[in-house]
Amino acid sequence: MYNKRIRPDERPVFPKRAVITGGMPYGNKELHFGHVGGMYVHADVFARFMRDRIGKENVLFVSGTDCYGSPALESYRKLKESGYDKTIQDYVRSNHEKQEETLKKYKVSLDIFAASGLEPAAKMHNKVSAEIFNTLYEKGYLEKLSTPQFYDDELGVFLNGRQVVGKCPIEGCQSEKAYADECSLGHQYMPSELINPISVLSGKKPSFRSVTNWYYKLENDIDTLKEHIDVLKKETNTRKYETVIIDEFLQKPLVHIPKKYFEDKDQDAILSEFPEHELVDEEKRKSLMCIFKSLDDRDKARRVLENNGIHYTAGKTLVPFRLTGNVEWGVPVPKVDEDSENLTFWVWPESLWAPISFTRTLLEERGLPEDEWQKWWNSDDSQVYQFIGEDNIYFYAIAEIGMFKALGNLKMPDIIANRHILFMDTKASSSSEIKPPMADELLSHYSADQLRMHFISLGLSNKSTGFKPQVYMPEEERQGADMVVKEGNLLTNVYNRLIRSCFYTLQNKFDSKMPDLPVSQKVLEFAKEKALEYERHMYNHEFHRISYVLDEYIREVNKIWAATSREADKNNDMDAWRQLLADTFYSCKVMAVLLHPIAPDGCEMFADYMNIGYNMWNWDKIFEPLNAYVPDLASHKLKYLEPRVDFFKKPEWQLNAKEE
Repeated sequence: MYNKRIRPDERPVFPKRAVITGGMPYGNKELHFGHVGGMYVHADVFARFMRDRIGKENVLFVSGTDCYGSPALESYRKLKESGYDKTIQDYVRSNHEKQEETLKKYKVSLDIFAASGLEPAAKMHNKVSAEIFNTLYEKGYLEKLSTPQFYDDELGVFLNGRQVVGKCPIEGCQSEKAYADECSLGHQYMPSELINPISVLSGKKPSFRSVTNWYYKLENDIDTLKEHIDVLKKETNTRKYETVIIDEFLQKPLVHIPKKYFEDKDQDAILSEFPEHELVDEEKRKSLMCIFKSLDDRDKARRVLENNGIHYTAGKTLVPFRLTGNVEWGVPVPKVDEDSENLTFWVWPESLWAPISFTRTLLEERGLPEDEWQKWWNSDDSQVYQFIGEDNIYFYAIAEIGMFKALGNLKMPDIIANRHILFMDTKASSSSEIKPPMADELLSHYSADQLRMHFISLGLSNKSTGFKPQVYMPEEERQGADMVVKEGNLLTNVYNRLIRSCFYTLQNKFDSKMPDLPVSQKVLEFAKEKALEYERHMYNHEFHRISYVLDEYIREVNKIWAATSREADKNNDMDAWRQLLADTFYSCKVMAVLLHPIAPDGCEMFADYMNIGYNMWNWDKIFEPLNAYVPDLASHKLKYLEPRVDFFKKPEWQLNAKEE
């Protein structure tokens, strides 16, 4: 079993096998830039690195379209009202195919991009969903609860999650975009807690009618999850802010009661009606805080407050995690009793295990045994890495971990949660007032390489960061360089120029034959220093630090080339030229290995012109000289590079722009 805590002076050890997953986009939309830049590019860079680092046969990169649930159903309903005459499967398939095409344009190298409601994955996903439900049921981790569900009295229909909007009831949350039991920032609560609910169908306040569903007893997992979070805190590749968010939910149930509501009421008399609780009354705080031993006790206190007309907000805590619902468009739930008939899975839980379904679908298509997936999801020498957005931490890092531990045959995934990627200074969301650009649209202004380079440099592991492409700014607001172009220039200008200079010099002076000379010790040491920094940052998923390492390495070698080549040319010193070419081609080889996960096409073109091919990406050879790749370096001839051929290209409109 590999160690996930490393000292500053040791190299990280990677698992023998890895599954990388990307958070699934809903089936009711195409991809905006936040889907790609905020998560998929990071997941792809890591997946490509892992293929190079441990062997491509040992890596699976899986994702897909989240077909089910109220978002797709509500979008389809609106489309039908405007005259759309196709099925919901047709609607979802159209969006799925567009999503897949967009990801290909951004060079996202998924082994499978499936769809939970479309074949070939749908049948497997239904099977996996049933297996998981039955296992949790048989182990006693599920409970049946009758809870109030929103009902539109005017239209006579139950309302699904996205057909109700209100204000989030969680203390401190400012989201005005809260749905039936979750808000736009990922907070969870019971439907009865939603503040000022309105039906999006009729515009009226809905009533409640009792419905029965199955819930996973997540509230019982507080101690187990606290133990899990203690382990995470000791690992060097766990994002600190992620553990802070998880900790916030692992608190006992509580309510915040503004003190102003007790000005004309008997506070002691009201609080005496509460079940046993701890009262926190700090002089500087405007609210009292009452902490309870259980959710039932908190709910009893809430009813006391409501009966007395006192407003309150709930603190974050674990609540029963709903598994089922009555939305027709969904995965069928196994019928374990009469209350389970005609139920479907709520979209969130089934989307958590969808990557398992997709993995099993992929392995089945490859003709492997049915239990092959266990080697990837439940083996000491394997690891699953799940890339998500921060809004989904509750689901993946809490609910999923709780259920996976309960199932007992799944290893705990590493959850890599990125902070928000903003458009200018606003959260990128297709449901926000300021619509972010679609991912395809960006590619008419920038190359995929430029955007990939820019997205990983944003530092989303630490903070929410604005994406500010100048092509979307008014002319008067454009100041300084366009950062997308500037960061892409490391590839299109500096590295591209360095490679071309090496090839043209070798062609002109040495008939494209590599000098068979030992690489200078300083060059070897510098390459090793940068590669090991890079490896460590990749292990810790600190992608912005990778961009710093690459920038320093490439620019420094370029400076050395410029200075040394001038001197060799001035003195017509062929020996100096030979050594410089041996050193610089070696450095360019190491750079190509490091850049390969970010800008694969240009790097693979370099390997092709070097007449080395795929063997170049093997990290076991990263520090080896070029003669380790070819049998006879002295007779090894590189491909001829025609004039003005670029390994890394700019879009047409940038070619005449001022160089940065």
